[in-house]
Amino acid sequence: MKFVVHEHHATRLHYDFRLEIAGVLKSWAIPKGPSMNPSDKRLAVMVEDHPLEYGEFEGIIPQGHYGAGAVLIWDSGEFQPEGDPEPALKKGRLSFNLDGKKLKGNFALILMKGRGTGKDWLLIKGEDFFAEKDWEVKEELTPAKKKKLIEKIPPCETS
Repeated sequence: MKFVVHEHHATRLHYDFRLEIAGVLKSWAIPKGPSMNPSDKRLAVMVEDHPLEYGEFEGIIPQGHYGAGAVLIWDSGEFQPEGDPEPALKKGRLSFNLDGKKLKGNFALILMKGRGTGKDWLLIKGEDFFAEKDWEVKEELTPAKKKKLIEKIPPCETS
């Protein structure tokens, strides 16, 4: 199964963490981005599912549309859940391994109880060979990349 992390320059920079589960990309918005430091507990707000094809998307979402702003693939690779991911999500604890360019090793998504909406999770890196205590998320969007993204998007049709 696949995973992808989109760097999303919308109203505020955040990272969209997506896991291929049950034929869709289950998605969480992570304001501070994922971390390879097991001491970091990153808020991950569950958002709507996305089609698998969205995992390949890079470009500019035009102003006036939901999520307007630059989107680029920050990381991607293979996702291996520990056990069946659907019941694990329902129980509020999904453990898995990632094999990406940046994110590697054991991770867990844990539902925060008592927060009302049932959409607030924590993304936590496991203690393993790949853990990095001095981890910092580095933005990938440079002016040159932004120019290329703008060139990928056809003009919006107006009615």
